[in-house]
Amino acid sequence: MSEKKHLILGIESSCDETAAAIVAGGRQILSSVVASQTEIHRKYGGVVPELASREHLRQIVPVVREAIEEANITLREVDAVAVTQGPGLIGALLVGVTYGKVLAMSLHKPLIAVNHLEGHVHAVLLEASSAGREPQLPALCLIVSGGHTILYHVSEAANVTAEVTDGRFFRFSYYKIGGTRDDAAGEAYDKVARMLALGYPGGPIIDRLALDGNAQAVRFSDPKMTGNPYDFSFSGIKTAVLHHLRRNQSFEAEIETRRQALAKGERSADRLRALSSAATLDLVASFQRSVVSNLLSQTFAALVQYPARAIFVSGGVAANSELRRTFESESAHRGIEVFFPSRALSTDNAAMIAAAGYAHFMAGDRADSTLNAEANLPLSGPARPIIGP
Repeated sequence: MSEKKHLILGIESSCDETAAAIVAGGRQILSSVVASQTEIHRKYGGVVPELASREHLRQIVPVVREAIEEANITLREVDAVAVTQGPGLIGALLVGVTYGKVLAMSLHKPLIAVNHLEGHVHAVLLEASSAGREPQLPALCLIVSGGHTILYHVSEAANVTAEVTDGRFFRFSYYKIGGTRDDAAGEAYDKVARMLALGYPGGPIIDRLALDGNAQAVRFSDPKMTGNPYDFSFSGIKTAVLHHLRRNQSFEAEIETRRQALAKGERSADRLRALSSAATLDLVASFQRSVVSNLLSQTFAALVQYPARAIFVSGGVAANSELRRTFESESAHRGIEVFFPSRALSTDNAAMIAAAGYAHFMAGDRADSTLNAEANLPLSGPARPIIGP
């Protein structure tokens, strides 16, 4: 059983994915099960919190059971239960936290509280380590999704590195460099897709349609940030798209045609492309170029003040093909390595929660029966990183 040492059961329910996973030694994914709620929320064009909580209640037990069976273990073999404490939708979080507490108590196993954002950092580390590409710290980590757009400086915390039998173990300090002041990037994708009747979620379909558009056709101004220059803002570009549509009423007829197609269940990229004019394809391509350009420029600008040896990009929007291409190209040009999780681990999942939970487990961190969900749980460490010139 040595290959199954330090088995962590991860549970994730921060938004609209009910997920469970078993990870061995913080590195090896033995199972990863995700029950998506996309179809439930699709007709509303976004996540409805009450519906999400109800669906988590329905899915949590079968999802955990499937993860255990897929890993070919029993619940008694689990060494600890790691659960997402926050941030996220409070009702959704409460389902996972409550179930995790009861499960850990009934099994007499340690309970580990994990910050969802730290999970996204470990999604990068988990797969990079599995591929034999151990990232060098410190790193800049951009977490970009439907709910978050945050840039962190990630460094190894002092006096907490330990050598363990299943590989080197790290604990990290996190310093928030900047974050969105309004919409998250993924949220802007969803809202623009809703304006154009492209369906939900908006990110994947806009990414597909943008391939056929001219990204230079529509000019969007970059947000001018006062105060912290490394903050993000995507509300302005969303509003600019809305004004563009209002100034050009020729969009109205095809938007209505696509809306009727969606109502009939016709939502494939090929079908929506066929119902989209060149002007629409140019608009979505230009929108995507502007969002990705802003994410890229803010991240690499931060390198001047916050030196790093690697860049991590994680979260649902990290699956975007243009974002990956542009970050890889710029990183190669600058001589710094960039790391992404696979597309499966970019979106919310429990393997990343189990991997982060392993680090806390090895450090002796434990939660107790008083653990509660926190919708706005921050991720920060005690140490501010060394500031460059």
